[in-house]
Amino acid sequence: MNPVTHSTTVREYGSLERFLGDNTQVLSGLPIAVNKAVHCDVFEVSLPPAENKDDKGCMYVYPIEDGGFCVKLIYLLQKEPESTIAKVFLVELLPTYFQNFPPEVLMANMPFRFDQSWEQEVPLCSQTRLLLHQLLDDRAQPPLIKALHLSEAVMHLFRKALQCATQQQELSCHVPTCRFLAFDTEREKIMEARNIIELHLDKPITIKELSRKVAMNECYLKKGFKALFGKTINDFQQELRIAKAKDLLQQNGQSVSIVASTLGYSSISHFSTAFKKATGIKPCELLG
Repeated sequence: MNPVTHSTTVREYGSLERFLGDNTQVLSGLPIAVNKAVHCDVFEVSLPPAENKDDKGCMYVYPIEDGGFCVKLIYLLQKEPESTIAKVFLVELLPTYFQNFPPEVLMANMPFRFDQSWEQEVPLCSQTRLLLHQLLDDRAQPPLIKALHLSEAVMHLFRKALQCATQQQELSCHVPTCRFLAFDTEREKIMEARNIIELHLDKPITIKELSRKVAMNECYLKKGFKALFGKTINDFQQELRIAKAKDLLQQNGQSVSIVASTLGYSSISHFSTAFKKATGIKPCELLG
């Protein structure tokens, strides 16, 4: 790491003060060039012995002018148990990062509001730790491959933080009726079920098959899925298939028959009926 030119506290680094407390000393800092929409720095810090902290993470949302906002992800990783020396990863997603997504995608079911400051603790799992270490990977690589590698690590860190925040917000409303969701292992099974659905839009999976794949009782899976995501498994699966169909029809210009076949519908008529029920129009109308 490049040494900081003078001994300094985290007061000079904005968000770090809120995350670590104002008595933490910054020993060194290393900027990591990800892309123009992402700023990333890794600091080595000295924690006051009386304020020794466990590894942790947090996500901050800050509204800015013109209706934009930025997101900061901050993680603390100690070198050794009880050590006062730690690494702090600061990843900032700038407003331009979010311009890659349609407004309706950004606004749907977010755990925070865009016009208010917001923060959420993010637990550190083994995958998050691996992603953070990937940011420090100094192996010789072609510049573009390295840039893609870093961008992917940041994207996965943000996805995991966002999923955690959404999950915790929904649990605060639904745990009383689905107490088994208080256990991390049970929530992870339902998250795995969601991932399986997303990966198999071309071959819709039954609830029975899904419960077998994630090793969870069908009834618990259905109740837990509805509690976490606010919709049934079948509704969620159908919404994703219709959204994918719209994209294939509008963006790729594929024919109705090809789209129906691609998404595993038994016939064009079955696809057309489902599409019109969901959108109010026939799929052929999107082809102009």
